[in-house]
Amino acid sequence: MSLKVGIPRALLYYYYFPQWAAFFNHLGVQVVVSRETTRGLLEKGLRSTVDEACLPVKLAVGHVLDLRDRVDYIFLPRLVSMARREYICPKFLGFPDMVRNTIDGIGPLIDCNLDLYRKNSSQYDFFYAVGKMFTRNPVKIRRAYHASLEALRRHCLAMESGALAGETAPETTPAHQNRTGEARAGDVNVAVIGHPYNLYDRFISMNLIKRLKENGANVLTAEQLPEQMARREAQRLPKKLFWTLNQRMIGAAYHYFERPDVHGVIHVASFGCGPDSMTGELIERYARKWSRKPLLILTLDEHTGEAGMVTRLEAFLDMVRWRRNLADAAAATTTKIIAKKAEETTGAPDTSTGVFAAK
Repeated sequence: MSLKVGIPRALLYYYYFPQWAAFFNHLGVQVVVSRETTRGLLEKGLRSTVDEACLPVKLAVGHVLDLRDRVDYIFLPRLVSMARREYICPKFLGFPDMVRNTIDGIGPLIDCNLDLYRKNSSQYDFFYAVGKMFTRNPVKIRRAYHASLEALRRHCLAMESGALAGETAPETTPAHQNRTGEARAGDVNVAVIGHPYNLYDRFISMNLIKRLKENGANVLTAEQLPEQMARREAQRLPKKLFWTLNQRMIGAAYHYFERPDVHGVIHVASFGCGPDSMTGELIERYARKWSRKPLLILTLDEHTGEAGMVTRLEAFLDMVRWRRNLADAAAATTTKIIAKKAEETTGAPDTSTGVFAAK
């Protein structure tokens, strides 16, 4: 019987699960994912963490507890840096230590370090350290590593193309989701900016994206932008933001504020998250200074009520539609004024537009 490695359905699972699963599967290791979030699972995490921890970390502890008695190992990589001269959230770095010191009876943890901050660092070193725990064959580890890279590449392409529809978990089969080229039913386009572990957990987000779609909105997320595009947009800041995940949020927000086909923006943050609080402030300042599009800021914690969020979403969509209709009416009025002036000047019809203009 093959060994079982548990992966919590939380935090960086929403970014890298396809890569991790492919790596372990090619090593002959069975992957077990924790169950979907419930109130009971969240409460287990709340009882096992300090009050100062943010909601995603509290929830992640609950998912670890869900795996404790079901697997041989729990995969909690210590991801220090995913790009040169950038860092991941500090709470993510200490998460393996938090789990080891707060959960009684926890089994072996796979908490190898991945630190790409320095120029000569390598992602392969991390995967080789993990692979050595299950096989001594370096060729097998390297093949598993390359398979994991391919799985991550396909997952990123599916997200960018809209194949995952912005509301599904990483293990969902893209073939069953809507493609970007298919007709959309919504009458407004709304960009939802937030970390995947906040947006795609249906319990924590209270089905935010699904509710928007049911109310006639087409949803765009940060994951639908290529990474290089998000990074380029984030360069508008006077100083580089060294948090990798929040840099992507900033770049996506700036991009969607500039797109004429996007009618409103929602920023979803976690209460108690330092990087999210600063990101939200930067997004709000940009919206006030450079954009007239409606902006809604939603802050999630374990006490967030569903009724209040639904009310705010409905009011926000009403504002988006009112602002869009106002802009359409202003554009129509401007066209009529230009046409009337052209008629008074020349009296000649413009055959290309159907209004009067000079020949």
